[in-house]
Amino acid sequence: MAVGHRGEIARALFAGVEAGRNAVPVTSCPYPSGDLRRSAWVHGYAKARGSPN
Repeated sequence: MAVGHRGEIARALFAGVEAGRNAVPVTSCPYPSGDLRRSAWVHGYAKARGSPN
């Protein structure tokens, strides 16, 4: 899926942050591999969990 809307990416990022704060398993990401929203979700998750990146 081509994602052109920044809002969708922002929502994915914030959803990842929320998942990270709640210690939800990273494997629960709702976006498929290759989707830009997945990258945003994982990035948010990592930030919330304290990753140095």
